Amino acid sequence: MGFFIVAGVIFTVAFWIAAHYVFGVPEQQAEQAIASRLRELRARSGSRGSSGGDRRADLMRAEQKGTFAIFSDFVAWVGVLRRLQETIDQANLKYRAVDVFVLCVMIGAGVFMLLGLFGMDNMILRALFAFGVGLIPVMLIQRLRNRRLAKFEELFPDAIDLFNRSMKAGHTIHSGLETIASESLDPVKMEFRKVTEELGLGSQIDQALLNLGKRIPLIDLKFFITGLILQRQTGANMVEVLENMSLLVRERLNMAAKMKAHTAQQRMSAGLLCALPVVVGIGFWIVKPEYIQLLYTDETGSKFLTYAIVSEIIGILVIRKLANPKF
Repeated sequence: MGFFIVAGVIFTVAFWIAAHYVFGVPEQQAEQAIASRLRELRARSGSRGSSGGDRRADLMRAEQKGTFAIFSDFVAWVGVLRRLQETIDQANLKYRAVDVFVLCVMIGAGVFMLLGLFGMDNMILRALFAFGVGLIPVMLIQRLRNRRLAKFEELFPDAIDLFNRSMKAGHTIHSGLETIASESLDPVKMEFRKVTEELGLGSQIDQALLNLGKRIPLIDLKFFITGLILQRQTGANMVEVLENMSLLVRERLNMAAKMKAHTAQQRMSAGLLCALPVVVGIGFWIVKPEYIQLLYTDETGSKFLTYAIVSEIIGILVIRKLANPKF
């Protein structure tokens, strides 16, 4: 037993060291490069000023930290918080990633202890249940993100048509983006308004469009952004290309809606099959608890229950992948 504990500790330490060199070192180098450039810019702005260093412009944007910011530096270098914050921003929520992370850990730890109080001795089962329940906040955020991206994708062809009409009228790209920001509906209106605000603050149009692509990771929007950047660099006429893109997006969304309607019965059957074991288990736990107690009090029963939960999760993931084709 002691050998496995020592081996586990050594493996964990080696894993964290490798993760640090893979994720942390490049990020630290990038931060050092940015800090060096900011120091140079501060020195230039300070030399132009009349009253010395006290009135130098602070070029670093201060980001509001969350309630549990003390944990941020501990896990940020792994990349988990960065990806989670990107998901939160794409869902247009005001939460901080470190707060959500700590909330998930607290929920998981609470469920783990409660299951122990209710007599579940199998550590693997307790960990699986705690991990699943602890991920509920992240799953809710992911659901809101997907819903917002789907709404954006639905309204995006109309935004392309607005931009094309503006370009046909002889307006510039800036005017076309302002037309989308003022005439379209949310969330398209909100995101393009951020683009116009960045342009108003002096940002380059290429960088503002690339930031839009990071906030809304849709392939159609990336094509739109690439077309605008190429139009600026080469001077080509992109109106016809964007018109074809608008038609293509509408046809793809129409095909996806038809596929969803034609497979409604099959998806309902899949949902019933996935929910049946859970419903039957809850029913037996209410009517005949002694039938269920063996699954988490007996060692053999715990193994079967662990196998059933893992198989159920794998089946749900496979069915979800098959039922959601990409167009």
